[in-house]
Parts: sequence; structure tokens; C-alpha cells
Amino acid sequence: MLIRNILAFVAAGALTALAAPSVQAQSWDMPTAYAPANFHTANIERFAAGVKQATSGKLSLKVHSGASLYKMPEIKRAVQSGQVPIGEVLMVTLANENALYAVDGLPFLASSYTDARKLWAAQRPYIDRMLDAQGLRLLFAVPWPPQGLLTAKEVGSAADLQGLNFRAYDKQTSRVGELIKARPVTIQAAEVAQALATGKINSLISSAQSGVDYKVWESLKFFYDVQAWLPKNMVIVNKAAFAALDKGTQDALLAEAKKAEEAGWTSSREVAEATKKTLADNGMKVLAPSPKLVADFNRIGKQLADEWLAGAGPDGKSIVEAYQK
Repeated sequence: MLIRNILAFVAAGALTALAAPSVQAQSWDMPTAYAPANFHTANIERFAAGVKQATSGKLSLKVHSGASLYKMPEIKRAVQSGQVPIGEVLMVTLANENALYAVDGLPFLASSYTDARKLWAAQRPYIDRMLDAQGLRLLFAVPWPPQGLLTAKEVGSAADLQGLNFRAYDKQTSRVGELIKARPVTIQAAEVAQALATGKINSLISSAQSGVDYKVWESLKFFYDVQAWLPKNMVIVNKAAFAALDKGTQDALLAEAKKAEEAGWTSSREVAEATKKTLADNGMKVLAPSPKLVADFNRIGKQLADEWLAGAGPDGKSIVEAYQK
């Protein structure tokens, strides 16, 4: 009887050990605000597939695109509060929380991929520190293609934008709208196509990629390649959720995040040109801005940078100085 009990105990322990990996397997919901065909979403889907493979299924990410789970302004709070373990956020939309999130949205501060890389290297330590203090961890960040001006009418200067209904999505785009004497209208990404179709907005600064997502050619006719700025989306994870993973899974997640950042920057460059062609193929005029429009936007960019530095404090100044070295 004693031997039989011992054998039963050993067998039960073996079964428990075999079952442990399946018990530990986790599935994380991951919200993002962008369409399934958007290159950011495609990059995240590849990231999710890589995580699942690298962890042998111990961690899987279920991507909820198109703001289907949370709207953009809700995602950071949802991750911070533990409602979801991971999510993607457009960094500049957090400007009201801290100005340092918005440095990559300053017009003409960094308007090329090379400059955007330099700016991110200067900005990242501060973002890491802020997120860490809030129980969050940055996994990776990927820029949008350079932002262009999309309008329903031909534009030769900032004066031509006066009175237009201008889409805003954060503090700085609202301010751009004010400075060009347009009417800023706050519209989240998932609602832009409808806002264009109903005439709620008839101008915006956005990437050609977003223009394709929104099918802007159904409402607008011009894309001016002003290359205003390259804002970044960041993927963040709840620190407690990350800490609950075993070391091997943590390492795999971080390794896949590093791959996703590099792949995302590469994809961004590729779609920058491809999506401008798509706009042109659908009847839009894709044009270089006039010298007058460039001069007007440079003036506006200088004013916005001065305002941003005044509110960003010593850390903001340090970021800009490190970037400009």
C-alpha cells in the first residue's frame, strides 16, 4: 500500500510538471488605434507572431486594431491600470501629461529619418524614466512617415489655410491650427474618414500612409509634401505584468521588441514613398510645397519650438541640445 501511494504521488507530480507549461501560458490583449492594413499594425502583428514563436506559445498577443478595444486616448491608462498588459500609443497625444512626449511633433525640428533617429536617441532616456515611474515599460517606438499637408483646395501659403476646418489630434496640432488661423477640430484616428466624408474637416497634417488609410482622395485633392515632422507610436507594457513572466519569456519579449523597432523603421521608410504613389494613383495631386508655404511653416515651427521649450523645462532643453550636437 505504501509503495502504491508513493508511486501514485510520483505520477501525480510528473503529470503536474508536464502540465505546468500550459498553465503558465498567457494571452495578452493588445489594443491599437490603427487600421489592420496600416504598416504600424502589420509590424505589431509580426511582433506578436515573433513573440509567440520565441516563447513556444507561453506568451501570445491578441492585437485589437482600429480602436476596437480602446480609443487612442484611453490606451495608456488601460495599460497603466492593468486593464490590458500591453498597448500602442501615439506619443505626441500625451503632450498634456508631459511636454517631453511631444518633442517629435515639433514642426521642422526633425523632418528626416536620420534626424528622427538622432532625436529619438536624445529623447528615449527621458521617456523610459517617465514611464518607469508610472509602472510602465517602453518596448519600442516606430515613426510615422514625414507628415504632409492634405487639403481640398490649392495652397500656396499659410494664409490660404485660414478658415478651413483643420483636424487636430493633440495639443500641438491644435496650436498649428490656431497659428494658421484655421478652425482646429479634434478628431481621433478611427473617426477621420467619417469626419472627411461629412465635411467636419477639410484639411489636416498627416502622413501619406494615413491618407491611404482614410481614403482621403474621396474628399480632398492635394497632398503637399512639407515633411513637417515624424511622430512616433510607442508600444508599452505594464511593469507588473512583465515582472510576472519568467526570465526566458521576458528576454524573448525584449528581443522581439528590438527586432520590431528596427523592422518598423524600415517599413516606415518603405511606405513613405509607396503611399504617396497610392494617393497620386487615386487622383490626388502630390506636390512640393511652395517656397512661401515652407517659409510660413518654418516661422510657425520656430514659434511652436519656443513655446514648447518654455513649458518643457530643463529636461526639454537637454533633449534639444543633445539632438542638435
